[in-house]
Amino acid sequence: MEQRIQSALNKKQNGYNCAQAVVCSYCDLFGIDEATAFKISEGFGGGIGGMQLTCGALLGMFMLLGLKNSTANLNNPDSKASTHSLVKEAAMKFKEKNGSINCAELKGIATGKVLRTCPGCIEDSCRIFESYLDRSTDTKEIQETVIQ
Repeated sequence: MEQRIQSALNKKQNGYNCAQAVVCSYCDLFGIDEATAFKISEGFGGGIGGMQLTCGALLGMFMLLGLKNSTANLNNPDSKASTHSLVKEAAMKFKEKNGSINCAELKGIATGKVLRTCPGCIEDSCRIFESYLDRSTDTKEIQETVIQ
């Protein structure tokens, strides 16, 4: 766990955006090469294209949750609801810890009060994602967890 988190933080220091730092630190688990992961996640940094909307690190985690949970059943997309539930649950965990999922709010752009730095958001997103790595992705279990 700590090695991947440190990898993500190093990637951020080396110029990756927050989404890229998170996705590229776990892409190997899903058979995706780092260059492809880098390209896929490039537009999500800076709170979606630099607009400071949803935190890029969080968006990277959402992409990873999709990779982990999706059945990739192209003829009958049957995992969308369970993936949405996972993403919602993870977003709630992040918001509970940091007070927001919005990049500008986290950075304190309007208020001057930083809720969480980019490296902190990257670390939190990695830790939350790792809590799902060994977890079952059974749809009923996930929906019950989110409803509680």
